[in-house]
Amino acid sequence: MRTKVRVAAYAVCVRDERVLLARWVPREGAPQWTLPGGGMEHGEDPYDTVLREVTEETGYRIEVTNLLGVDSQRATLPRRRLRGPVDLHRVRLVYEGRVAGGELRDEVGGSTDMAAWHDLDKVSALDRIGLVDTALRMWRERPVTGRLVAES
Repeated sequence: MRTKVRVAAYAVCVRDERVLLARWVPREGAPQWTLPGGGMEHGEDPYDTVLREVTEETGYRIEVTNLLGVDSQRATLPRRRLRGPVDLHRVRLVYEGRVAGGELRDEVGGSTDMAAWHDLDKVSALDRIGLVDTALRMWRERPVTGRLVAES
């Protein structure tokens, strides 16, 4: 089985009890809300990644105010075309950010198609990826180790 590591950086931007999300459009399946952010380019610092990705996906320039934590997950992805399954290891750095400029707009030609602010108390009703819940929990709990303890 092939193995792959993907490192990405995301931002939790909360303002007036609302969180900034981007709608991710997968190759297959329905769109889902996610945090603005994405994969690091080779040689890029994750701090620079989150600044670039938030601007690309939302139009906003942010100031990073905190490193909230790191989310690490493994998953086996099914076979695609002529290639076999992949053992994917995702390492996602989650930052807290504050909007410092720019104007909200949707991304064109990227992996997301819309950016919007959502009431924090209504996020649980959205069709979203698991990272949204993980990151908001990091934002609320501020784990000293940067790692969440499993909920029982």
